[in-house]
Amino acid sequence: MPSWYEGPLASFDTETTGIDVERDRIVSAALVVQETPRSAPRVTRWLINPGVEIPEAATAVHGLTADHLALHGRWPAPVLEEVARALAAQAVAGRPLVVMNAPFDLTLLDRELKRHRATSLDAYLDVHPLYVLDPRVLDKHLDRYRKGRRTLTDLCAHYEIELSDAHEAAADAFAALRVVRALGHRFASRLEGLRPGELHTRQAIWYAAQARGLQEWFARSGTPETVDPHWPLRPELPAAA
Repeated sequence: MPSWYEGPLASFDTETTGIDVERDRIVSAALVVQETPRSAPRVTRWLINPGVEIPEAATAVHGLTADHLALHGRWPAPVLEEVARALAAQAVAGRPLVVMNAPFDLTLLDRELKRHRATSLDAYLDVHPLYVLDPRVLDKHLDRYRKGRRTLTDLCAHYEIELSDAHEAAADAFAALRVVRALGHRFASRLEGLRPGELHTRQAIWYAAQARGLQEWFARSGTPETVDPHWPLRPELPAAA
């Protein structure tokens, strides 16, 4: 039986109006499904007109303007429904979902669903667990002493994965998927005995430890910033408080 990194994987990515998961909006999203490392990926793209101003800083990152989204994007509610159902279908199929920096994309999706559909991401998943593989968490745990940044661009360079159109949701999703496959091969002796469900649970533990380490570093350097230890989904602010 092939290892999980040789088998079916899906990958999800978003482009947004900013980096605040509680207030910002999704403007584009993509789901990439690949059955084997050599098979052609199946790509689904969504473009959303969020109905709010698109900051210039966000447009500078992903290139999507308010005018373009007004002309080509769809209203959020039906698109978010499609996205949630597409992710739920991966859970039903037992296909692990790659999400780079999952607490950002999945939490923002959850908040958007609550905003526009009055329901949560968990409600769509129902009894089928979503097994998430986060290349950032995996790389930081398995190669913790390597210096340097660990953005998707950095990971692609390190694992020799081509990223030809950074900050386009489908391109980023497929690159993250390929990084996870490469990471699986490189650390096969430490990963191949773990099933996706077990790996999901361990990543939550690893992420919390990584967050504690970063929080301690902030404290030592006098940086007044709080690091949320929850993975892959952050609790709502009232619950967290």
